[in-house]
Amino acid sequence: MKKNFQCGRFRFPLNAKGFRPLVMGILNVTPDSFSDGGKFTDLDAALAQVDAMLRDGVDIIDIGAESSRPGATPLSLQQELDRLMPLVFAIRDCGKAISVDTYKPAVMKEVLLAGVDMINDISGFCSAESVAAVASSDAGLCAMHMQQQPQTMQQAPAYDDVVNEVASFLQHRKQALIAAGVEEERICLDPGFGFGKTLAHNVALFKNTRHLIAMLDSPLLIGVSRKSMIGALTDREIEHRLAGSLSAALAAAHQGAAILRVHDVKETVDALKVWNNLSDTEWNFNV
Repeated sequence: MKKNFQCGRFRFPLNAKGFRPLVMGILNVTPDSFSDGGKFTDLDAALAQVDAMLRDGVDIIDIGAESSRPGATPLSLQQELDRLMPLVFAIRDCGKAISVDTYKPAVMKEVLLAGVDMINDISGFCSAESVAAVASSDAGLCAMHMQQQPQTMQQAPAYDDVVNEVASFLQHRKQALIAAGVEEERICLDPGFGFGKTLAHNVALFKNTRHLIAMLDSPLLIGVSRKSMIGALTDREIEHRLAGSLSAALAAAHQGAAILRVHDVKETVDALKVWNNLSDTEWNFNV
């Protein structure tokens, strides 16, 4: 079965011949994100990073104005808008899809009015207000799984069966969005690596990427770039996790992930090009 991912002004044919996973570039305009906090809080620095991503082959630019690292302090609505809106207005016509990473319904409404193409919600559109904020748009929607909240999610994460519990949550969120009138091709899903999960939970989920796609029958977004699971598996600090992050990106792509959310756009795009040309298997998104 072939599917498209409808993402605002952009329509991505996920199983078209020659298609490779979409590369979503992370742009955090925060002072406290775990990897690049403080690097792009200045508008000029953020615009320079956007230009670099465009040259490097990015497909979607994902802007985050509030850190969701473990223990992060929540941001006020006005603070988030003050960080987001100048950048959104500056890059909305850059020729690539623009995503905003937020769980606040009021922020969703504002950025959709400003012309963004996608909303990436770490809370999985769990509130009626967030569903109402996005339902009538044409934006792509990413619903993510998270156990508890960023302030507490890593204190003692526990599951009886992490793969089936995460899949069940995501399936319920997908059905809730569809029931609200959201077209299925606007929905992608994210298992939420590192969001209320131990290393063992993350590894189990990752190894079951293909199984999750089959169960959920939706495009899967995988975001593990530079995360603690990469650090734990390689025994490397954040600034030395590029090789591990690229390996994880290729492993996710090989299992059928449709979108790779990464810090290192150029390196990920290059890795996918080489894999695509040297591998004897084609990408298989199973959707």
